[in-house]
Amino acid sequence: MTAAARGAIQTYGEVSPVRIGLGENVRVRSVAMLNHALAQTMALRDLYKKHHWQTSGEQFYELHLLFDKHYNEQVDATDALAERVQALGGVAIAAAHDVIEVSRIPRPPRDRESAAAQLERLLEAHDILLTEVRPLAREAADLGDDGTNDLIVSQIIRLNEAQAWFLSEHLRKSSAKA
Repeated sequence: MTAAARGAIQTYGEVSPVRIGLGENVRVRSVAMLNHALAQTMALRDLYKKHHWQTSGEQFYELHLLFDKHYNEQVDATDALAERVQALGGVAIAAAHDVIEVSRIPRPPRDRESAAAQLERLLEAHDILLTEVRPLAREAADLGDDGTNDLIVSQIIRLNEAQAWFLSEHLRKSSAKA
């Protein structure tokens, strides 16, 4: 069945014409990069909500609030990435099955984990995301797509570095007590 037969008005991976001073080839590449970053961000967002719901133990209240704060910041980041894709004339990924196909962030177990395991899992996810988006920012700059470069650097990299720092400090606090 064709995309049109399914009711699609735009095929994923193609860009519609938009007049923003960037050629189609640049917009196609930027949309692909942004969708990749979006998948990582959506996976991390959902990981924060899982840990928000399932945290327990001595640091419950503090982590419950922290995980929810970070979740909401990741929600804003996903929205910014998806809106940039749309502004470039692309189609943003939006469903869990797309995230699973694209994201390199490992799926967590369904089990409830210790606070330390949750913090480690989140730090690993931030590390994966940051490792993947830094080259995307450089490529966007090389392509002349300053808007995409700015978004990735100012909103995605800075947010994830700050969140990773908070998690690292919690882990250090936890290990100092032991």
